Amino acid sequence: MAPWRGALLAGISVLVLDQVTKWWVVENLDSGRTIDLFWTLRLRTVFNTGAAFSQGEGLGPIFAVLILVVVALLVRLGAKADDPIARLCVGGIVGGAFGNLADRAFRSGDGFFGGGVVDFVDFQWWPVFNVADSVIVVGGLLIVLRGMRIDATR
Repeated sequence: MAPWRGALLAGISVLVLDQVTKWWVVENLDSGRTIDLFWTLRLRTVFNTGAAFSQGEGLGPIFAVLILVVVALLVRLGAKADDPIARLCVGGIVGGAFGNLADRAFRSGDGFFGGGVVDFVDFQWWPVFNVADSVIVVGGLLIVLRGMRIDATR
């Protein structure tokens, strides 16, 4: 368990930060209200019932089951990783996945995992996203880059 302590902490931290930021957005940004920060960055509430970039609207339950399968595979493969950075990334990705799954499960929606994921970071030239999405993408990229680096040294 000791080698995974950091990954577990990373996952829990991402999950909590993701849910706290989503709670703040839902409580403070009424539908249609935006907060302009700088350049094209603004905060705006969007409820995504699809997958990445709002593709597959209404297919949330199918995506939720697929995400659970991918998380299980990722944890299984990650368990074999000797690289502490890769383990931290796996923890962050799992925390982000559970953050978005919590939205699907507990936000109002139609049936099993029918709720919408709260997205709120809007650059206006990129799809709206949230903390969990950011960690999932950055964690995935880091795992790939670490793997390429390790392969290059062999």
